[in-house]
Amino acid sequence: MAKPVMHMPECVGRRFARLRARCARVPAPLTAAALALAGVACAGPPEGSGGPSGALLPRAAQPSAAASADIPAVAAAAGPASGVAVSPAAGASAVPLRLRWMRVPRVIGRIDAPSLGLIVNLDDPYSVQVGERYAARRGIPPEQVLRVHLPRQPRLSQAQAAELREAVERHFGPQVQGLALAWVQPYAVECQSITAVLTLGFDPQLCRNPCGKPAASRYFDSASGAPWRDLALRPSMLLAAGGAEQALALIERGIAADASLGLRGGLPAQAWFMATRDAARSVRLPLFPPPTLLRGAGVRTQLGVGDLPRSADRLLLLQTGAARLQGLEALPWLPGALADHLTSFGGQLDGASGQTPATAWIDAGATASYGTVSEPCNHPGKFPHPQLALLHYLQGSSALEAYWKSVKWPQQGLFVGEPLAAPFARPAAP
Repeated sequence: MAKPVMHMPECVGRRFARLRARCARVPAPLTAAALALAGVACAGPPEGSGGPSGALLPRAAQPSAAASADIPAVAAAAGPASGVAVSPAAGASAVPLRLRWMRVPRVIGRIDAPSLGLIVNLDDPYSVQVGERYAARRGIPPEQVLRVHLPRQPRLSQAQAAELREAVERHFGPQVQGLALAWVQPYAVECQSITAVLTLGFDPQLCRNPCGKPAASRYFDSASGAPWRDLALRPSMLLAAGGAEQALALIERGIAADASLGLRGGLPAQAWFMATRDAARSVRLPLFPPPTLLRGAGVRTQLGVGDLPRSADRLLLLQTGAARLQGLEALPWLPGALADHLTSFGGQLDGASGQTPATAWIDAGATASYGTVSEPCNHPGKFPHPQLALLHYLQGSSALEAYWKSVKWPQQGLFVGEPLAAPFARPAAP
């Protein structure tokens, strides 16, 4: 059965159909440089992207006349407003990259405090302090807090992870749909992330070929608002930061984010998608959405060239590709912001790899992030899909759900942040 699809009102659909006939063309200042640097083709999404291209925008994504009729206006954002000025490579073609919105399923419901389980490591003072504060501030039911004893080290063995997974399955009842893990280490189980192993189980074949393509997640681009009930899995997220003080601030940002965006008359938030000088780490470029004002949601999608945007304001989402990043704390983060960088070892939170860890985004003011714990190679399907992360978030999903649903092959990927942040959720009726 085909997945239900969100559609625009008919009048907006006709106008956008005319735009689709021309295609959403990225102008030469971005195209000539970014295509040459990223080495991407213009024929459509790469393998692992998931979902069809060229679909109608969701109802919340009604483009303004300027955004739909004058796509070359993005040239301003691709020049001085972006992080690094890039010149076209010699002989680079200015063939436009075709960026199109894709279909997403309509999601009903979300994971909230009554359906979240929390795991605390009694042998880790950070875990105890952060876990107890999180349970109190989010109102996690006491029976949905599991206290365990784990070694404070980067990686667990398969046997240690199996014991933890068995304890999770014994403790949590069917009402628990997702998990928060209140620690920084352990973050991996051999070559796989601890969030993936607790959610999907350990894949014994993957560590023999970590650059291979594992089985696709059943939760990828899912319509489910109750994944344990529907799919027999509980997505998990590490409640991790650079220290306990930063983690407590993260908790408060997550709470502040709830139902804070998509309000009538509010200033638009921004979602920035960056093409960088690093060709291997810019492979998500063909998956970026076209620059658009999503009126119903109050979000503007922006494209830039460079590691980070210089002119960002009210930053909700940022995706880039670089091994090392600086200046994250200067960005104007909104509560609930998602941010990640495509690189090999962003999920190694001890920083031993020399690459910027995912927790650097958290310490700078983002609310959730993602990084891989072992060499994944640059398969786009092993990293958050730009459109899926945004479009699921806009439907009121939590950060936990939106990020998990955007990754096709999450086995090596570590999900980090405040799982319940849901800026587009509507508050419950009194």
